[in-house]
Amino acid sequence: MTDAPTIEPAMPTLEQMQQWTNVIGRAQQLLLEQAAGATGRSLPFDPQTVARIQTDFADEGLAMWRRFLDSGGMLRDAPDPAPADSPAARKDRRFDDPAWVQHPFYDLIRQTYLIVSDYLLQLADAVDGVDPKQKAKLRFATNGILDAMSPSNFPLTNPAVVEKTIATGGENLVKGLKHMLADMEKGQLSHTDGTAFEVGRNIAATPGKIVKETPLYQLIHYAPTTDTVLQTPLVIFPPWINRFYILDLSPQKSFVKWAVDQGVSVFLVSWKSADASMKDIVWDDYILSGQVDAIDTVRELLDVPSVHTIGYCVAGTTLAATLALLEARGQADKLASATFFTAQVDFSQAGELCIFIDDEQLKLVDQLSSGGFLDGRYMAATFNLLRGRDLIWNYVVNNYLLGQDYPPFDLLYWNGDTTNLPARWHRNYLTDLYRDNRLVEPGSIVIDGTPIDLTSIRTPAYVQAGREDHIAPLESVWKITEHLAGPLRFVLAGSGHIAGVVNPPSAGKYQYWTCDKPQKTLDEFVAKAKETKGSWWPDWRAWLASLGPDQVPATGARRPGEGALPAIEDAPGRYVKLR
Repeated sequence: MTDAPTIEPAMPTLEQMQQWTNVIGRAQQLLLEQAAGATGRSLPFDPQTVARIQTDFADEGLAMWRRFLDSGGMLRDAPDPAPADSPAARKDRRFDDPAWVQHPFYDLIRQTYLIVSDYLLQLADAVDGVDPKQKAKLRFATNGILDAMSPSNFPLTNPAVVEKTIATGGENLVKGLKHMLADMEKGQLSHTDGTAFEVGRNIAATPGKIVKETPLYQLIHYAPTTDTVLQTPLVIFPPWINRFYILDLSPQKSFVKWAVDQGVSVFLVSWKSADASMKDIVWDDYILSGQVDAIDTVRELLDVPSVHTIGYCVAGTTLAATLALLEARGQADKLASATFFTAQVDFSQAGELCIFIDDEQLKLVDQLSSGGFLDGRYMAATFNLLRGRDLIWNYVVNNYLLGQDYPPFDLLYWNGDTTNLPARWHRNYLTDLYRDNRLVEPGSIVIDGTPIDLTSIRTPAYVQAGREDHIAPLESVWKITEHLAGPLRFVLAGSGHIAGVVNPPSAGKYQYWTCDKPQKTLDEFVAKAKETKGSWWPDWRAWLASLGPDQVPATGARRPGEGALPAIEDAPGRYVKLR
């Protein structure tokens, strides 16, 4: 009996490979131009640039096939890696499973995807002669499409899913289907095990009392843990687009608990999640009935002339407007300082969120807010889209396709605990600030009949930015330094919009950069800044003490409910639990 002849895979000719590469390139360009058609204009490409990109794409495609065939094609024993400068060699954690490289079929799919992705993104960048915002939209849409089309997102082209499906007899897909149906029922993608956390028990659990309640907010006064406290109290304004307990997660991560343990009298505003009764709430209300009212309440309760303040994200933007209003009215001495966590006042470089601000998107916002408020799940979906690869497709693969259990993670629990936004405030905020950038135009914004001007602000300021912030980009946050007139300390923290802020000293993570003297530009700051390992929180506390180190006994009104304002209920209060 003779051995069966070995069947060698047919080797395509050079002309055939060129033809298929050319077809793929033309098809991808058609898709790109079709996507751009939604902007209502044709895409002007520079012919020479496009020719170079297409030539590089063809060369990469041919090189990939040569590597594939020279190493034995589907019958190879070992992979033939792409050169280090090839898009096919790019590190991508979606393809961390060894099978993506070791198995020729999946390796071919992986390399093809990476090469085509690089080609499409280069084409998007090659668009010339259009409004920068339209170009940014095109690149964002291209990125989004490519993330969605990744072979890792499909069960038959993801080796880890295939292996898991065979090993479990398909049980992973059944379990993943249960996860998907549960998410569909609640109208929101799950990121963590929601049963592992309870507000007031293991998150938002720092002891305190609600000492004031209004239709807009509850005021939390936290119990001191030191015998003496800083004479000037601190009032924290978290953003109302999220729950306040981003600053009071587990005790190990809680900024609130840490500040209390550092001998600071801490008050915090817990905003009410919007409902139909708040349909006419506007920015003036958050400034006057929110921030100014809370500041005056604490000043009167503790009989102090001024307070330190913190504004996080949108509440930081609002704090800047509050400062300008108080300056205009001769009441700036109510504030001893203002700290800004990842806050923007100049929206000329506000990043990818600006992509969602145009007439069509605003019409959609109006439709979604017909009940007088915007359901917070829509806002959560928007933020997820900004990091779709990490916050959408990562969970589709792990929890829907692989059927994995959700890990308990307090930060992700908070991220999914959405709040609703008043319709009028939300629309005005998008148009006046993100679209028209009016806050930096002196006199353009009028609060309660008073024109405001940021350049009049002389209150000492501490400005914190995140190096990898995708919501409030570093370049945008820096611009606050160009508008405030008082003494200012700028701190650049490692990580992004959340982890860059919530970085307790005990974690020993990340780093921050500072300059002893003010710098005129961000480039100068980056060039001269000193790096310090770990958390920037102690730097902020030292800065606070430098403004006034005087201490007072933590007795009487310094203890929640023992002053003129009796305790209404225990912290964290009922507003944070309203849905």
